[in-house]
Amino acid sequence: MKILFLGPAKEPQIALINFLLNDGNSITRREEKLNPEDIFKCEFDFLISFGFRYIISEQILDYFKEKAINLHISYLPWNKGADPNLWGILENTPKGVTIHQMDYGLDTGKILYQKEFFFNENDTLKSSYEKLQIGLVKLFKENWEDIKYNRAIPKKQKGKGSFHKSSDKNSYQKLLTNGLDTKIKDLIGKAINA
Repeated sequence: MKILFLGPAKEPQIALINFLLNDGNSITRREEKLNPEDIFKCEFDFLISFGFRYIISEQILDYFKEKAINLHISYLPWNKGADPNLWGILENTPKGVTIHQMDYGLDTGKILYQKEFFFNENDTLKSSYEKLQIGLVKLFKENWEDIKYNRAIPKKQKGKGSFHKSSDKNSYQKLLTNGLDTKIKDLIGKAINA
C-alpha cells in the first residue's frame, strides 16, 4: 500500500513509520503544506496524519475519501485543535487519544478508535504528553489491520466537546511556572480562574 504520512521526522512518528514499513507499505512522509497536484500524481492509497501542522484541502480529502485518518492526542470531541493535552488539564475534561477519519472540519471526523487516559497529580505536562503519544502509537498498532482493511466501524462524535486555537494558550502562559515540567495538580481547573 502507498501511504502518505503527514507529520514531523521525530519520535514517535518515526516509530510509526518504521512499523508501517515493516508491514510492507511504501511510505512518503511530508511535513510541509501540501500541493494537491503533487499528491494526485503519486496515486497514494492512504493518508495518515500525526502531528501535521497544516489544514488539508477539501480537494485532497475528496481524493482519499474515507482513507484519510488523523491521530490526535485528545479524547474527541474534547479538545479539538491545538494543545489538546494542555486544555484537557486546564479545563479538567476527558483526556485520551483518538484515531479518526478526516473530514472538512478540524478534528470533527468519525471516530475509529479511542482510549481514555488518567494521570496522577504528579504527572507533568511533559510526562502526560509522552504517555498520550506512546498510547496513541500503541492504539494504532493494535488496530492497523482493521484500519487498513476497512474493518473499523466509524462512529460519529457525540456532543459539542471543545475547540482551541494555538493563540488561546497565550493568556495561560503565566500558569506554566515550570514550563513543560509544571505538574498537573498545579493546573487542573485553572482555565476557569485565569
